Amino acid sequence: MQYRELGDLKVSEVCLGTMTYGQQNTLEEAHQQLDYAIAQGINFIDTAEMYPVPPRAETYGATETYIGKWLKKQKRDRLIIATKIAGPGRGMKWVRNGAKAIDRENLKQAVDNSLKRLQTDYIDLYQIHWPDRYVPLFGQSVYDPTQERETVAIAEQLSVFADLIQAGKIRYVGLSNETPWGVSEFSHAAKKLGLPKVASIQNAYNLLNRVFDWALAETCHYENVGLLAYSPLAFGMLSGKYLSKQPEKARITQFKGFGQRYLKTNVKEAVVAYVDIAQRYNLTPAQLAIAFVQSRWFVTSTVIGATTLEQLQENLDSLEVILSDEILVEIEAVHHRYPNPAP
Repeated sequence: MQYRELGDLKVSEVCLGTMTYGQQNTLEEAHQQLDYAIAQGINFIDTAEMYPVPPRAETYGATETYIGKWLKKQKRDRLIIATKIAGPGRGMKWVRNGAKAIDRENLKQAVDNSLKRLQTDYIDLYQIHWPDRYVPLFGQSVYDPTQERETVAIAEQLSVFADLIQAGKIRYVGLSNETPWGVSEFSHAAKKLGLPKVASIQNAYNLLNRVFDWALAETCHYENVGLLAYSPLAFGMLSGKYLSKQPEKARITQFKGFGQRYLKTNVKEAVVAYVDIAQRYNLTPAQLAIAFVQSRWFVTSTVIGATTLEQLQENLDSLEVILSDEILVEIEAVHHRYPNPAP
């Protein structure tokens, strides 16, 4: 396991995603995964107040609670714990009575609630799960200015983070599902006003969705913001498991209407092509997909999740895979044929 810099933190090149805990995974299964992950050298664990997914009032906060029961038995200073505050506009009325704006009251309440569930005194990386302002999200790809809503100023958001850092409750600030404009504005406000610098951005990145390659890669390079790449297997699509059947316990099968961004035109055709590359080079499709994400210069850590230990083991085996120039050329050829079918 290699470790990379995120602020002054050293985080493992793979981050354990946990959004299945409390929905698809039991408490015992969650703790087995956590134990296995740290035994393999992972020190970076990512969660969110709204997890598990799909979000429901009945399971709200369960993932952090599961992690907290495990975390209290660990050496806390050896682990990097990241979580997120849910933003407005997603209709989750059970989240702090409506997942309100990213303002002082909601930030303080969300942090305190997460600290309690996680049974810890501090959060290493605290992220805004999606912007307070309107942006196209989770598969939407067209910006519509008529959808703009009242929003909390970015400088105001950062000022609250500054107070939370001063209080010792969080260490670093991160963004998620952000845009180039958003990263730039957070960075400029931090520099101008002496407020906390954004350390990371957690956005989807995989063989079916390489939108980050464009403006975000440039922005994050100049602002020194690392990518935490989530969904490297595109909701399991890139494992190839959906090509011949609909696995009963898979997320898209279990939860109808979920993961729509990965059910678009040319997704299946692209997956078939990538699976073919993997098979011809004696790799599993998952190994090819994760190794590609790991190869990108802007990735600080790849967020992987699994519903079984076997899946987690296969995902971690991908760390041993180094893609040859020949394979990368073939990947680029598929990408040009089917560019970003699931943005």
